[in-house]
Amino acid sequence: MHQDATVSRPAPGRRFAGRLALSLTLLVALSAPASANYQTFLNKLWHDAHARGVPKSVFDEAFRGVKPSRDILPHANNQAEFKETAGAYFARRVSAARIENGRERAQEWSRTLAAIERHYGVDRYVVLSVWANETNYGGFMGGHSTIQALTSLVYYGYRASYFRKELLNALDILAHRDIDARHMVGSWAGAMGHTQFMPSSYKHYAVDFDGDGRRDIWTTIPDALASTANYLHRMGWRPGETWGYEVVASPGFDVRHAARRGTLTIAQWERLGLRRVEGKRFPRPSDRAHFYQPAGVNGPAFLLLPNFRVIKRYNNSNFYALAVGHLADRIRGGGPFVTPWPPDEALSRKEGKELQALLNRHGYRAGDPDGVVGPQTQDAIRDFQQSAGLEVDGYPTTDLIKRLRTID
Repeated sequence: MHQDATVSRPAPGRRFAGRLALSLTLLVALSAPASANYQTFLNKLWHDAHARGVPKSVFDEAFRGVKPSRDILPHANNQAEFKETAGAYFARRVSAARIENGRERAQEWSRTLAAIERHYGVDRYVVLSVWANETNYGGFMGGHSTIQALTSLVYYGYRASYFRKELLNALDILAHRDIDARHMVGSWAGAMGHTQFMPSSYKHYAVDFDGDGRRDIWTTIPDALASTANYLHRMGWRPGETWGYEVVASPGFDVRHAARRGTLTIAQWERLGLRRVEGKRFPRPSDRAHFYQPAGVNGPAFLLLPNFRVIKRYNNSNFYALAVGHLADRIRGGGPFVTPWPPDEALSRKEGKELQALLNRHGYRAGDPDGVVGPQTQDAIRDFQQSAGLEVDGYPTTDLIKRLRTID
């Protein structure tokens, strides 16, 4: 999955993708020789698979014709959250076609979605939005053999410990006969099916919602959508609550310290000067939320509720969670964000590294210059902006790099 991701428990899709997209690690993975020949690799893997109860016939079938391929590796450094501005990202993720398609799917699967919502308490439109954001409603589920993709990542040493566990989990799934190796397909990183579950997540959270005896997230849409709802439910989804609200600041609102105030009640945020857009009321002033400006002071601002963090458990990216929440609202019938996205340019990975190095050089602790602008880098930007008398939003720009270059 995405920016500032960690792998603390099984999670669907690409939740770990931010850590996968490190250029230095990719370079090492591409150039380093395999640690052992392939047959030795398979022998060691079979030892562990056999200990888990995987039959030899299942193991042999899974690896028939499978060879590791370096072609998988470059995908790790090609993630939209690192290459697109907020405006470009949301234009693609929350497009008119995707909204219209979502409304059609909401009608087509209305009974199934209603039953899933009753059973798990998760907003049906959020479930639809995850489906859209993961595979465009099943339009593209990856096309990679899960066994071959995971084998390649492990064999060439790319986060081998993590992916080896996922490869063994994939073999467990094959042994359970929910799917066969030929039809176990998904992303380059092993995420599978309509809503892109990693094998470990599948084992923990996939459900047989249609009652046919198989947890089929590849071809059975009720199973895939219910599995997504079950995951969000298990991660702490709060029924009857939304993900957040677009807000505007009154002239007296102190944006310099807003991001560092942490979580406050909505009533407290209102007293500080935040208002919901278009004069709408907040339904529960006692809800706790934190402030977020994904594109700096010139773009839209939000108060984010606990369900936003639950969506991030699916994919640990603020952009992703905001896209899921907003697309859900649009499918439901809501309108676009009131404040437009600013016309800006996304920093390249090289520019991100330079920004971090410059901040570090001038005493603002941005962490290791890896080009990934996460919370630590954003805090360093805010510190610099405040000391330089600039508007404080923690947003990385080329103008900020130019200003830092001029400091003696």
